[in-house]
Formats: sequence, structure tokens, C-alpha cells
Amino acid sequence: MEIDRKQGSSLAEIDVPALIDRLPIGKFQIRVLLICAAVLFVDGFDTQAIGYVAPALAQEWKLTRGALGPVFSAGLFGLMLGAIAFGTLADRVGRKRIIVIATAAFGLGTLATVLAQDATSLIALRFLTGLGLGGAMPNAVALTSELAPHRRRATMVMAMFAGFSIGAALGGLLAAALIPAFGWRAVFLVGGLVPLLLTPLLAVSLPESIRYLALAGGRDRDVATLLRQVDPTLRTADDTRFVLAEPRLPGLPVAHLFAERRAGTTLLLWVVFFMSLLDLYLLSNWLPTVLNDLGVSVSSAAAIGAMLQVGGVVGTFALGRIIDRFSFRALALTYLGAAIAVAAIGVSGHAIALVTIAIFAAGFCIVGGQIAANALTATYYPTAIRATGMGWALGIGRIGSIVGPLIGGAMLASHVDVETLFVVAAIPALVAAATALLLARIV
Repeated sequence: MEIDRKQGSSLAEIDVPALIDRLPIGKFQIRVLLICAAVLFVDGFDTQAIGYVAPALAQEWKLTRGALGPVFSAGLFGLMLGAIAFGTLADRVGRKRIIVIATAAFGLGTLATVLAQDATSLIALRFLTGLGLGGAMPNAVALTSELAPHRRRATMVMAMFAGFSIGAALGGLLAAALIPAFGWRAVFLVGGLVPLLLTPLLAVSLPESIRYLALAGGRDRDVATLLRQVDPTLRTADDTRFVLAEPRLPGLPVAHLFAERRAGTTLLLWVVFFMSLLDLYLLSNWLPTVLNDLGVSVSSAAAIGAMLQVGGVVGTFALGRIIDRFSFRALALTYLGAAIAVAAIGVSGHAIALVTIAIFAAGFCIVGGQIAANALTATYYPTAIRATGMGWALGIGRIGSIVGPLIGGAMLASHVDVETLFVVAAIPALVAAATALLLARIV
């Protein structure tokens, strides 16, 4: 590919986003997508592990169901702080460095959970693990989106994010196999070793974001090297400059989320993330326990609960192209479907086959919807604040993910019947649907 030269100057300039947008998706982008998906695979496994081991852990330590609520929320509180802090930091120091550090951190935290002897130590370890888990996700989303052409950005981000759902689903299936044979600690042993083994591979194989490097300036040779992997036919001169038609946005990154008429969209995105993650974590943390209370064995409850994430994987791949085309309108319909599916879990009673189908449908819509919201958020914000925008949206969403398990624990401790529990759980999905419809009108 020939480079363009500015008229009246010998200095060549290449617009990085324009170049990426007019190229097809190639092997380099797919490789980065798969590496980021691997990060989210272990992130999903470690995030959801506590929900799958909860029934066995409660039996061993003789805990009431409500006593596990603080354990769930401690990890999610760490996720919230990690997403906000590491998302903002990555807009200063780069995506790759934060992904590597965060992956090592949550690997060590998950491995240390094997040593927990009571609820107090478990709360502390889940909080520390959550910091790393929260830092990896927004930066994997930002890095993938910044390598994707605009016309396929949502599809690529959602395909990458399927790694999280696959890891979370595998966590349930693996827990069903490991807990009866080796106890609940074996789940955390596996969940800690895998990210620690992945960390050196990330340090060697994961590239930095091309758009981040171009915006930072002074890294033209590094940008040229990466762009030649995107487009092997690209030929550039030594004095070629790589630019973005975007400002650097100096100052506090979070302030720019509300500048240039972004305030309304930012706040509405936060509402969607809050409601979506409230619902998702209420279900993912308490489904195995509720199913166990209905008479399903611990291992079977973990396997059936994993259908939430299996449905999410299917929903992610099914919705990608639709979200690229119809954006927030499709997201609103997805969350409406989620509300119907969640309510159906409760009204299915003790018919396990119907409950399993309803859980799968809820995962299709809630997990698929959340991943679509991630993709649309990454597309909305400019490069200079993309990781910040993702980090804060996920961070605010994590407040919902903290509240969700606490609501579920409080309702179960009050002996609310299953039907009422899931009808109440459908309300946040309805709010997310209405908010997404508003976003469709203003974005």
C-alpha cells in the first residue's frame, strides 16, 4: 500500500484509524483477539468460581446462605475499584502493561484463596483478587476495539468477550467434576495456576494498542512495525508520521467523559451497566444455591447454573453482527428478552428442564446484552479516554454487581419464595431495556 504525503511537504503522514478501517480483518487482529479472549477466559473462570463452590463451601464451614453475600460482594468491590483505577491508568501507561500486571495479580489472588480458613480471610482474598480481575477486562476490550475496523468493531469485541463467558461456563462444569473428587479448593488451585502460566506469554506476545502509540507520539517506528503486521503490503518511509484525527485530551481523563456533550450518554451507559451487572451477578452467584435448595445436587446445580454462561456464549456470537448494524435499538430488545427469561426461571417451579431452558435464555440475553454494551461503549469513546470510559462504566456496573448478590442474599435470608425472587430480578433488565432505548435516540 502506498503512503500519502501532505501537499507541499516531504513528510508523509498515515491516518491510523482510516488505514485500519479500510482493511479487512487479518491474522494479526485475530491473534490479538484470541490472546485477549484467553485473558478474559481465565478472568471469567476466576470471577465466577466463588458462585460455583458456594454450596460446598457453606456446607463445610456451616455457613448460612446469607453469610456468603459479603464474600460475593468483596470480590465484586475489588472488581469495581480495579476497573476504575486500572482503566484510567491504562490511558496513561498503555493497555498491554496493565493487562499483564492485572492477570498476574488475579492469578496470585485466586491461588492464595486455597489457603482461606474462614469467611473473614475469604472476604479479604476475594477483594484482592477482584482488583486484578477488574483491571484486565476494560483494557482487553480497549485493545481489541482499537485494532478493529469500525464496521466490525462490535463483532470483534463481542467475539473476544466470549472468552469470559466460556471461562465462566467451564468454571461451573469443572467445579461439578472437581468438587466431589477433590473439594472446593481444587477449583481455586486450577483458577490460580492458569493465569500465572499465561502471564509470561502475554508479556512476550501481546502487542500494545496501535492507536494508543500513535496518539502518544514519538513511537512512529513501533507503530510502523505493528501496522505492517496488520497490512503486510504497507511500505513506509523512515520519516513517516502516524496520526489520529483525535485530540490528546490533557488533564483528568474522567472529566472528559462529561465534556463535549458526552455527559448524558455517559450517565445512561452507567445506568445500563449498573442494572445489567446487578442482574447478572445476582443470578450467577445465587443460582447454584437456589437450585440446590430445590433438591438438585451440588454438582448438578453447578452444571445447570453454568447454562447462564453457555447461553451467554451463544448470545455473544449471535448478536455481534446485529449490534454492529442496529446498535442500541438491538440492545434494548435484548434486555427486554432478558426480563422475560429471568421471570420465567421463577415461574418454571420445580420443572428442572424448563428452569434450565430459562437460565440458558437469560444468559443469552443478559450476558449477550452486557457484552454488547461493552462493545458499544468502546466504540463511543475516543482513544484518549477509551480505557477510562470502559473502566468507569464497568466500575459503576460493579456497584450493581455488589448490590445484586446482597439483594439476593437478603431475599433468601427472608425466605422469599423462588417465584418472587426471580420476578424481582427481572426488574433491572427492564430498566436496562428502557435506558438502552433512550441511548438509541441520542447516540
